[in-house]
Amino acid sequence: MTTEIAREIERSVKAVDVERLRRTYWEQDEFIHLERWLPAPIVARMVAEVERVRPQIHRNYIPRHKKGGSVSYYTLLEQAPTILALYRAPAFIELLSTLTGRALQPCPESDPHSCALYFYTEPGDHIGFHFDTSYYKGARYTVLVGLIERSSSRLVCQLYKKDPSRTPVELQLATHPGTIVAFNGDKLWHSITPLGDNEERVSLTLEYVTDPSMHPLKRLFSNLKDAFAYFGLRAVFRRPLRSPAR
Repeated sequence: MTTEIAREIERSVKAVDVERLRRTYWEQDEFIHLERWLPAPIVARMVAEVERVRPQIHRNYIPRHKKGGSVSYYTLLEQAPTILALYRAPAFIELLSTLTGRALQPCPESDPHSCALYFYTEPGDHIGFHFDTSYYKGARYTVLVGLIERSSSRLVCQLYKKDPSRTPVELQLATHPGTIVAFNGDKLWHSITPLGDNEERVSLTLEYVTDPSMHPLKRLFSNLKDAFAYFGLRAVFRRPLRSPAR
């Protein structure tokens, strides 16, 4: 199945004007939004995997910052082969590398945040404005993938936040199934607005880096942040039950 997914992604990449996307990405200060870009069959498989891992959701609440549920890379590694196939698809990584002008690669296997699901399932679930700050020695790039969108909640993005020569531009986006949002994690100021009653939103986050090395103290700090803010201590300080299929 991994090969089949990789071929589907390769066909999707060939169908787009990569040079136009690259120009748009840089014109928007390293940000791009592709509405319903992923093929529907791949999205359907990933949504099925969302349901498979739903019992593993770890919920967390940090006052004035975030409220919601998460499933880490370690669980996805064991139970979500389609999601992992997308994360590692060579054509997808090549597309992102072309857009960013950097040689990107997946995060190390020790990073529970590298490929994770985020569940907004209860009224008020949200996350406040933040950058995806990198603790790696190199830059880190984020890809958000919409999977379930039955909500009034929106991804709010403020472009040019760190550019004093530009007026900030705010976008409010619905992340419909198959929608891709890619950006430089250190540049995009973004949030998720609170979920309403009887609503649900589930998205996938993929992280790629230019240099997978990290100082041991920063790795410890990153793991502690992931443990308390996202996945729980047991999920972060364990290892997957099996090695990933290559």
